[in-house]
Amino acid sequence: MDISRFMRAQIDKMEFGTITLPVIEKMIEAKLMEYGITKTAPVRLDKSLFVNGSLNLSDNALTVLERRYLKRDSDGKLIETPEHMFKRVAHHIANAESKFGAMSAYLPMGSIQGIFREVDKGTAKFGVIPIENSSNGIVSDTINCLDEYNLKIIAEVMIDVHFAFATLSEDIKQIKKIYSKDIAFGQCRLFLQDLGLDDVELVPVESTAKAAKIAAQDESTAALCPAIAAKLYNLPIRFENIEDNTNNRTRFFIISNFENLPSGNDKTSILVRLSNKPGALVNFLNDFEEANVNLTKIKSHIVGGESIFFIEFHGHKDDEKIKPILTAHQDEIKILGSYVKETDD
Repeated sequence: MDISRFMRAQIDKMEFGTITLPVIEKMIEAKLMEYGITKTAPVRLDKSLFVNGSLNLSDNALTVLERRYLKRDSDGKLIETPEHMFKRVAHHIANAESKFGAMSAYLPMGSIQGIFREVDKGTAKFGVIPIENSSNGIVSDTINCLDEYNLKIIAEVMIDVHFAFATLSEDIKQIKKIYSKDIAFGQCRLFLQDLGLDDVELVPVESTAKAAKIAAQDESTAALCPAIAAKLYNLPIRFENIEDNTNNRTRFFIISNFENLPSGNDKTSILVRLSNKPGALVNFLNDFEEANVNLTKIKSHIVGGESIFFIEFHGHKDDEKIKPILTAHQDEIKILGSYVKETDD
């Protein structure tokens, strides 16, 4: 029985189905002893000594950590103590919590639509979705889902995007397939050419995390993925920061099923469907100009063969000078949400 299944079985036996850090450490400690690793024989890794210690993690972090496997060597023997596993993964969990809060659980999804679906069903309270990349522009899947689902944008965040080349293979020439999200191949094109991999089969998958998971199971494959994805699947990173654009950034939306009150420093996103008449867009935009509302983005997009506009502007939908405009065009507008402004564009 592996450690994660052993822990799950122990949790299920508990009266309230909960688990604390001391309990989880004792469980793993007991299981390690079955593998021949004793309390008095700490494991050395990379010339560093890792011993039992105390950690201050949220219930959410523990929920994620309990699902991770300890590292093993090529013979399948454990080569990692629980403390080191905690430190390796907790760093990334803490980064997520500092931005979005210690929610009850993080649910990794394989597609943008999957995120919308889970938030819409109430399985997840929040969803984090990419809306725009500095190299590839607007993310079409996100626009399609914003149009399809009645969820609200409640926040935005800009994140620097770095890709790693990760593979089990020590010989790059033996790689037959490279997995990643479709847009990642274009963002790492020069790297693949320089390494002589531009003729290797490129296989697009739903997410870079899934790419890392697949590559971690086959030595003849590799993944273009963030370093965190490679580390969580114990996939060796051969090259880091391989993206063509060193200033590669992605803007994300956080979606949920509620709306924000005005903060005084807001931005609003809307989708607009206009009649197919000359000057329709100009007339629509003139209302914002006359009200002295700063439009920051206008992007056209095709949904189901129909042209729509993704528009953003400074201010909250309930602001005194904005609300009349949205009311006048309510049949043409879908308000996606008002949220605290993190970027000016």
